[in-house]
Amino acid sequence: MTATVTPARRPSLAGDGLTLTGRALAHWRREPGPLIGSLGFDILMVLMFAYLFGGALQVPGGGSYREFLMPGMFAMTMVFGISMTTMAVSADLDRGVTDRLRSMPVSRLAPLLGRAAADLMFAVVTLAVMLGVGLAVGWRARGDLGDTLAALGLILLLRFALVWVGIFLGLTVKGQSAVTAVQTLEFPLGFLSSAFVAPSTMPTWLGAVAEWNPLSATVGATRELFGNPGWGGDSWVAAHHPLLAVLWPLVLVAVFLPLSLRRYRALSRLAGPRGRQRAAPGAPVTAR
Repeated sequence: MTATVTPARRPSLAGDGLTLTGRALAHWRREPGPLIGSLGFDILMVLMFAYLFGGALQVPGGGSYREFLMPGMFAMTMVFGISMTTMAVSADLDRGVTDRLRSMPVSRLAPLLGRAAADLMFAVVTLAVMLGVGLAVGWRARGDLGDTLAALGLILLLRFALVWVGIFLGLTVKGQSAVTAVQTLEFPLGFLSSAFVAPSTMPTWLGAVAEWNPLSATVGATRELFGNPGWGGDSWVAAHHPLLAVLWPLVLVAVFLPLSLRRYRALSRLAGPRGRQRAAPGAPVTAR
């Protein structure tokens, strides 16, 4: 009697990445609550600044504050995605999903790329909703179609870079309290920028920090491309927003993608302080 040997499955980055992207999307379909809550919070932020605080805020050089605000809000919602990515990656660690994937013939980069792709898809949905909210409160894109598409591309490029920040933090932080700390840090990152007010209205040293914030580069570039009023400024940073809006995300990806991959490879398969357990090879991966 001759035994039949089944060839071992060879890892495929593209195929495994698509499968794990689908897994993340299936999880969102089953549990849409966090996503709906995130969109609701973003909409609430727009309404607060447009109607509650907007009357007290002036745009340097004149113009509609709502048109000044919306490019900042588009970028700010990308920042808020950091904690969602961190929580999703951390949850997979705690549930043992990451250890199951590590014990299976799956490309080592595929789980990270799958998470990045799924989060970028949600960013597209978020941006579409925010565009609708912006139009509802009076915002308009004054540039041509090419400029508008370029602005949207820069916003999604920022989100892609921040996904890798979130993945690295999710692989590094331990416990819900640490994830909450990540959520808290999103606000200083977002507000210490030109998203809501002009850096020229801040103390000199604080305004310099806000100008060099990667978020400010994307906000400034998209205001130019949308044809919306900006805050002006005569510094080198203010004159090179489009360049910095491309360079900053590339720098973040160049730093945090390798760090995330290195951290993922270094994870122990044994049960650790976070209560993870090594799964048997071939165990199914469920979208819980």
